Amino acid sequence: MDDLTREFLIESQEGLDRMERCLTELEQRPGDTALLAEIFRSVHTIKGTTGFLGFKRLEKLAHAGENLLGLLRDGKLTADAPIVTALLQLLDGLRSILKAIEGDGSEGEGDDAGLIGRLEELQAPARAAQPAVRAAQTPTKKSKASRVVAETKSSRTPVDNAATEVAAAAAVPELPPVASEPPVETRPAPAAPDAAKARVQAAGTTAESTLRVDVALLNRMMNLVGELVLTRNQVLQATAADPNMTLLSRRLDMVTADLREAVMKARMQPVSNVFSKVPRMVRDLCQGLGRRVRLLMEGQETELDKSLLEAIKDPITHAVRNSLDHGIEPPEVRQAAGKDPEGTLLLRAVQEGSHVVIEISDDGAGIAVEKVRDKAIERKLITAERAAQLVERELLQLIFLPGFSTAAQVTNVSGRGVGMDVVRTNVEKIGGKVEIDSRAGKGTTLRLRIPLTLAIIPALIVRSLKQSFALPQAALSELVHIPPEQAATAIEWIEDAPLYRLRGGLLPLVFLERLLMPERECKLVEGRDNFIAVLDADGRRFGLVVDSLADPEEIVVKPLSAVLKDIGLYSGATVLGNADLALILDPGSIATRAGVAMDEEEEEAAREVEAEEETDAARQDYLLVETAGQRAAVPLADVLRIEQLPFSRIEYIGYRPVLNFAGKLLPVEDAGGILAEAKNNPEAQIIVVVCREGNRHVGIAVSHVLDVAAGGSLFEAGTSQQTDGVTLLKDRVTGVVNLGSVQALPGAEDQTAEWQPVGEEVA
Repeated sequence: MDDLTREFLIESQEGLDRMERCLTELEQRPGDTALLAEIFRSVHTIKGTTGFLGFKRLEKLAHAGENLLGLLRDGKLTADAPIVTALLQLLDGLRSILKAIEGDGSEGEGDDAGLIGRLEELQAPARAAQPAVRAAQTPTKKSKASRVVAETKSSRTPVDNAATEVAAAAAVPELPPVASEPPVETRPAPAAPDAAKARVQAAGTTAESTLRVDVALLNRMMNLVGELVLTRNQVLQATAADPNMTLLSRRLDMVTADLREAVMKARMQPVSNVFSKVPRMVRDLCQGLGRRVRLLMEGQETELDKSLLEAIKDPITHAVRNSLDHGIEPPEVRQAAGKDPEGTLLLRAVQEGSHVVIEISDDGAGIAVEKVRDKAIERKLITAERAAQLVERELLQLIFLPGFSTAAQVTNVSGRGVGMDVVRTNVEKIGGKVEIDSRAGKGTTLRLRIPLTLAIIPALIVRSLKQSFALPQAALSELVHIPPEQAATAIEWIEDAPLYRLRGGLLPLVFLERLLMPERECKLVEGRDNFIAVLDADGRRFGLVVDSLADPEEIVVKPLSAVLKDIGLYSGATVLGNADLALILDPGSIATRAGVAMDEEEEEAAREVEAEEETDAARQDYLLVETAGQRAAVPLADVLRIEQLPFSRIEYIGYRPVLNFAGKLLPVEDAGGILAEAKNNPEAQIIVVVCREGNRHVGIAVSHVLDVAAGGSLFEAGTSQQTDGVTLLKDRVTGVVNLGSVQALPGAEDQTAEWQPVGEEVA
């Protein structure tokens, strides 16, 4: 069952529960308009939703009930006992169909004609009371009253003209009183299959197994769980040395963890709630911008805290608009550049540890780094001297500055410079990170790294200047211990910048006590242990030097006051297990304050990977074979399968060797004389490589299949002209088999295209 149908069942069953409560009161207060309105809304909602879900039987029954309820609501009928009885029967009929849908997805095979007829009969007095003039004014359309008369047992003749319409309407009051007729019962639907019935009985109805809870209540529960976590931490520390309390404290720890997990899960919603808004947005933007875009969405079932889900709606909207306006080119531009005229936009969500990563990727023009640098200098967002010192990844970060835009003109889509800074601000406000990767001409990927929840996070507790600080573990890569005997020689200096040599690389150091007290000297304390927390903040890798470490804790994030927030080093505050107040460090702000640059080695590695990818794109995979002692290469993309078979399977048409596969003839090329040598031994095994050549298939006789390898292009010495027919395969010049030279069989040019091999995998 999909989510839309499940939501429809929940809402419908809740509506029917309200309808039942109202019906029991309606009989006592038949003129209560509020009760009638509530009942009408319940049935109207079901009828309105069933149209696009395709439940025709349910829609037809609900429509008949809605007509009767409309007359009751408008005061044209009075809710007497027969009408209330019929409405209760309607309630049972709707519930029966909903139960069938929940069981196996179908509406069942019950017959609702009797109940629908009963509901229409009850409408007859109100229809008959309508002026006869109205019926006469529409002679070509059958009125409701005429259909009622035509469907009753007393009706014998069809309604043919305007006069007979009028007569039938006038005759309606002569029908027997509705209350005197026995109630019409619906035929019960056939019993559901045993498996479906057992499943329904085991799980109960969807409405019984779900409960809607106000978000404010969930927030209150989360706050209480946070306080419980703080209390748990304090109890664990207070009872650590008491063996009599160990069992109880461990039990408290387990129950608290389970409760926290359950409350967090109750707040989770799938990201499809946000992704579902994107297709309409993409459709509208494509029409306005003249783009052709194929939208792909992955990982929509990934769940995220509801408050965080609301916070990322605007960032995703801005990112999608930028991808279509600045990223994906118009069809004619893409075609001229050798691309598919239809661009691709990918939305992907995946959970990585304690974070959910949302990627918005396009295969558009990418971001020209030089253009970003020039625009930032032009708008005085950065100085030319500072821009010259930035590496490519740091230059890309400039697009997040307020007021930055590379658009040549302002449009109703973008160009005002208020988009990407909103993306970063909103994401960082909820403790997330924004990363961007772009390759000119290839496309751009915007990556939003969102914490699963705001309230409780794992953290490492560190100390500096006799104060405790919480360091989010999401940014922590590793811990380095420097023993006392190495304190004097562990740090290296380059132009007053402290560095630590970690596994052959130089790691920039930031002293926490120097950030707290700028007049402090940057040095490791001799005669005691020193610790370095290696952090990764938006691609900026550095070591934070602290005095000591404490045990990791699950901390409850509390908001900062405006005074502390302006300092720029902290993202929140918390209460530790020992009841001390601790500020939560913000690694990104620390890196910015200390002037830590992007990792140049990582930047160089990224460039090398990009170069390798471009080189790999120019390379081609080949099947390396041997024919009569000579190496040859067959393009692997053209190889359908490899057959090893006895020579006796080979037949000849004239001098041309062929193979018979399922009644189709496959011409076999024997350039190396493999088949000629095997003629003297009919039981000899031969190898035939079956290949695709254009719209036909051909076979190549070989003596051995050696390997699969990637081949590079070769150029004639002194020129830039590529040499055809050869490739560099495993450092040796190797000839490429020309499949086009294999002659087609006489008269079989059009028939060979119809032949299909047993399978297309390489055996």
